[in-house]
Amino acid sequence: QVQLVESGGGLVQAGDSLRLSCTASGRTMSYYAMGWFRQAPGKARDFVAAIRSSFDSTYYSDSVKGRFSISRDNAKNTVYLQMNSLKPEDTAVYYCAATRKIVQVTTRAAYDYWGQGTQVTVSS
Repeated sequence: QVQLVESGGGLVQAGDSLRLSCTASGRTMSYYAMGWFRQAPGKARDFVAAIRSSFDSTYYSDSVKGRFSISRDNAKNTVYLQMNSLKPEDTAVYYCAATRKIVQVTTRAAYDYWGQGTQVTVSS
């Protein structure tokens, strides 16, 4: 079992930056691919970014590419999502997820463990 806890959300203005953190416990995070997803009110939970357990390959949705950056610190069992140039449409609950799978890490179905989420609100 892996427990995930997100932090770092908040209320910011358009153009601001935020860094989300997700700390894992229960298992060594280095064996897991880690992902960030987000869910706006009334919408599906969508893929945002992912980072593999090996070689640190990263993946991004088109809507955040060039503005968001995912990274991991295995020594701290923590994955980060650096969000720059935030837009009102980035407003959502952001969820951290973990998987041992090595394929389809951009899909929600690939992930076995989820955090409770952290709210990000971007005002215009």
